[in-house]
Amino acid sequence: MKVTDKKEILAVDDTLDNLLLLEVILDDENYHLSCVNSGKLAIEAVATSPPDLILLDVMMPGMNGYDVTRRIRQDFQLFDIPILLITAHGNVADREWKEAGADGLLRKPFDIPELLSWVKKLLPTDKATA
Repeated sequence: MKVTDKKEILAVDDTLDNLLLLEVILDDENYHLSCVNSGKLAIEAVATSPPDLILLDVMMPGMNGYDVTRRIRQDFQLFDIPILLITAHGNVADREWKEAGADGLLRKPFDIPELLSWVKKLLPTDKATA
């Protein structure tokens, strides 16, 4: 059981400005945002302290968002963490992100209300308090 009622969100993007933007948007009493800038660091962070939701950039050097998603989905203890892929790449087909195992795809530049809608949709609700 978590000590705080805040939902833990891990943001993964190799561009610092994108992480800062997510911090500004999700700076809320309901969320605690942690940020990393690579797929490798994302895998390590998820294994160390599994978040409630992962916001994951698709196009990163080394391990891209699809690779990270597949790795998480292969781990029995982590496979059910919701993952929202975020991309500026216009040619991403629904089939690609679904086959990787993501729960959704958000295109950059994104609309803030759309991001917040995805976050609320994908975050698990606490049945005991509902």
